[in-house]
Amino acid sequence: MAQIVGERANEGDAIVDYDEKLFEDIQANPGEKAYVFMHTVPYEGSVGLVNMLTCTRINRKGFDTSLILYGPGVLMASATRGFPTVGAEAFPGGLAYNNQLKTFMKEGGKVYACRFAMAALYGMRETDLIEGVIPMHPLDVLDATLQARREGALVMQTWTV
Repeated sequence: MAQIVGERANEGDAIVDYDEKLFEDIQANPGEKAYVFMHTVPYEGSVGLVNMLTCTRINRKGFDTSLILYGPGVLMASATRGFPTVGAEAFPGGLAYNNQLKTFMKEGGKVYACRFAMAALYGMRETDLIEGVIPMHPLDVLDATLQARREGALVMQTWTV
């Protein structure tokens, strides 16, 4: 069996160098845009929440940022989440997606949810979306990608199944 040499880390200790930054802290130039497309199942892994945090960071860097939720990603925008009642957090972080989307929109980010995924896949109504989330036609998922290309925007696309 391997022997661990050294002292146990204590709460509050840094175990890696958080001060060294290797790349320039890029900020958006006026008018620059970013589009983040997410097709991921909420709470099936960290990718959805990590990508929302990334969206928020991109937005804070000054990009006009749009988040496009399609496929199972639309579930992240559900306003009816909670237990035992809507809006109740059954466990710490249970409403992390809702809270992060609200933060992102409050700071100027735009969130779109595909109507096809909402209705055909999950039986969600537009009134089931978090206030401020914009329902979109399923053909707009591709057209948003094409628009981003024309605009020379930053594009991130993530898929998980």
